[in-house]
Amino acid sequence: MLIDGGEMYNLMERLFPICRSITGDGVRETLKIINDLIPLDMHEVPSGTKVFDWTIPDEWNIKDAYVKDENGKRVIDFQNSNLHLVGYSIPCEGKISLKELKNHLHTLPDQPDLIPYVTSYYDKRWGFCLAHNDLLKLKDDFYYVKIDSVLEPGHLTYADLVIDGKTEEEILISTYVCHPSMASNELSGPVVSTYLAKYLLESKDNPFYTYRFVFCPETIGSITYINQNLDHLKNNVIAGYVINCVGDPGPFSYLLTKNESNLVDRITLHALKHSNHDYTIFSYLERRSDERQYNSPGVDLPVGSLMRTKHASYPEYHTSADNLDFVTQSALNESLEMYIRCIEMIENNRTYESVTICEPQLGRRGLWPNLSIKGSSTSWRLMRDIISYSDGSNDLLYIAEKVNRPFWELYPVVDQLVKSKSSVLKLIT
Repeated sequence: MLIDGGEMYNLMERLFPICRSITGDGVRETLKIINDLIPLDMHEVPSGTKVFDWTIPDEWNIKDAYVKDENGKRVIDFQNSNLHLVGYSIPCEGKISLKELKNHLHTLPDQPDLIPYVTSYYDKRWGFCLAHNDLLKLKDDFYYVKIDSVLEPGHLTYADLVIDGKTEEEILISTYVCHPSMASNELSGPVVSTYLAKYLLESKDNPFYTYRFVFCPETIGSITYINQNLDHLKNNVIAGYVINCVGDPGPFSYLLTKNESNLVDRITLHALKHSNHDYTIFSYLERRSDERQYNSPGVDLPVGSLMRTKHASYPEYHTSADNLDFVTQSALNESLEMYIRCIEMIENNRTYESVTICEPQLGRRGLWPNLSIKGSSTSWRLMRDIISYSDGSNDLLYIAEKVNRPFWELYPVVDQLVKSKSSVLKLIT
C-alpha cells in the first residue's frame, strides 16, 4: 500500500464539518463514511443500558442553534461553527437579557479570538461558546435564543473491525469519534486508524496477530465496548494503542501503559529511539483519553498511546484553532508510517533458540567466510550476537536493544539463520 497523506487529509476534510457527539446521527454519519473505506461492523446500544458504573445517556441530535440580536442578526450561529453550541444542549427558545444570556456563554479570555469546545453530557443545560472578543461586542440589549435539539431515548453507536491473523492473540487499535470539528485531537485518530486498517487489509500476507479496530465515542464508548467484550479482550489482547492527536507537525510523544514495561511500551520506545524524529515520553499519570479505561483495574489491558503533540499540551487543544490548518498531510503520513513500523515490529518480534550446543559451524552452512583474515568477522558480528542471545527466553526486541541496533536490521539476519540449508535457529514463539 502506498501511503498518501493527501488521501488521509481529504478524508479529514469530509469528516470535519460533521457535528459529532457521544451519541447521535453525527457519529453514524462519520462511521458510514469510514465504512466506505474499510468494512466496519456497526453496533447500537440503547439509552439507559448499564455499563459498569455508567449508564448510556439519551441520544442527542441538533438541527440548528443561534442567538439573534434585536435586529434579527445572528450574533452566535451554529451554522458558522458547530463549536458555537455547548454539546448536548437541551432545547431552548425565548427572549432574554444580555445579563441572563451571559450565564450561558463560554469564552477563553486568555485566547480571545478562539471559540472553546465545551460539553455537558450528563447534566441537562444549554449554552453557547464564542470568541471572547465577540462577547465584548455584544450590546446591553435583549436577545432571541433558539436551540433546535432533540434529547430523547435512542442509542450509542460504535463500530469495530476484526482482521483475523494466524493466532487468536490480538492487537487492539482504538480511536474516538465524538468531537465536533476538532482536527488533530479528534479526526486525525479515526483517519490514521482507517488507513492503518487498510494497510493490513491490503497486505499480501495475512498478519500473524489478529487486529481489532474500535471506533467509539470517548469514555462512555470505550467503557461500553469493554463492558460488552471484557472476557474476550482480557484473554486475547497482548498490546494496543489509543490513536489520537496524530495530525499536527509537532514532535512525537508516547504515553506509557500503566506498568510502563509492556510489549507495546518496549516496541514503541525502540521505534522512536531509532527514528529520525524528536519525541517525548509521558508517564501513565499524564493519561487523558481512553487509555484510562483500557488500563483500569479489572481490565488491565496493555494499551498505550503514540501521538504527535500530546492532548491538552498545545494551545489549540479544544478550541477552534484545532482546525484543518493545524494538521498537515506530511504529519499524517509520518504518523501512519510510525504506526506501521510499530505493527511490523510486533509482527516480527518472535523468540528463537539455537539448534546447537556451543557455536554452530556457520561456514559449512554458507553463513561465514571460510578464509579467516584479520577484521573479516566485523560484518558478521550481528549474526553471532543474535545466535548468542537466542536461548529460547529472549525475544528479538530484547536482542535488538542489547546490541543497540534497530530492530528491523535484524529481520534479514534471522531469516538467514532460520532458512539456511541446515537451520541455525528454530522458532519457539
